[in-house]
Amino acid sequence: MAHAKNHDYHVLPPSIWPFLGAVAAFVMLFGGVLWMHGQGPWMCLVGFVGVLYVMFGWWADVVSEAHAGDHTPVVKIGLRYGFIMFIMSEVMFFAAWFWSFFKHALYPMGPLSPIVDGVFPPEGIQTFDPWHLPIINTLILLCSGAAATWAHHALVHENNRKDLVNGLIIAIVLGVIFTFFQAYEYSHAAFGFAGNIYGANFFMATGFHGFHVIIGTIFLTVCLIRALKGHFTPEAHIGFEAAAWYWHFVDVVWLFLFAAVYVWGQ
Repeated sequence: MAHAKNHDYHVLPPSIWPFLGAVAAFVMLFGGVLWMHGQGPWMCLVGFVGVLYVMFGWWADVVSEAHAGDHTPVVKIGLRYGFIMFIMSEVMFFAAWFWSFFKHALYPMGPLSPIVDGVFPPEGIQTFDPWHLPIINTLILLCSGAAATWAHHALVHENNRKDLVNGLIIAIVLGVIFTFFQAYEYSHAAFGFAGNIYGANFFMATGFHGFHVIIGTIFLTVCLIRALKGHFTPEAHIGFEAAAWYWHFVDVVWLFLFAAVYVWGQ
């Protein structure tokens, strides 16, 4: 009885994952620096594989804790708050790219963006027509977000596992199509990353968004696998809830990118 749990918190046992995660991230970063100095990508790739291994092992432990009943209502609140703070950090990350884009659009000066009759984008930059492929990609991503919402509603309000699975499949497929179209658009860009501030801002902002779409697609795929295994219930579905939040965040960022970079940035 002296060791009986009389609180709603989950006291974690010692874990090796934070240490391994830090080591793997350092190896990946150091390897990336060497790669940029012509030393080859292998050290960076080793670190990247290490990061993936830590992510898999650490999150597998979190799933096991959920099945063991360690995710009490208080713990669930902490997980939600933690993920909200993570999304807020992502908001600040993208705010930096929007800041850079608007700054150089409103005050086009500097060695990479000289003032030419107050014109931005700089002369010689042929931008994308937002009402062709970009608007199609916008509709694709919005439909994907709607499918994720449908899946969430089916689970929470109806406990309908068939619609949960179908909604996740549709969201994932549309996410993959979005990534394919984005890559296709990049391959037909009339400007490059280097040499002008417009191209640098465009590829950094939309490229990091595309990276987040890939991460979100993987996130939803893991949720689909877990749903097929019967992991989620209307009362316990923190992992899927976090994935849905993340996916809607990706949707909202793309709407701002489409309006600011593609439409206004012409």
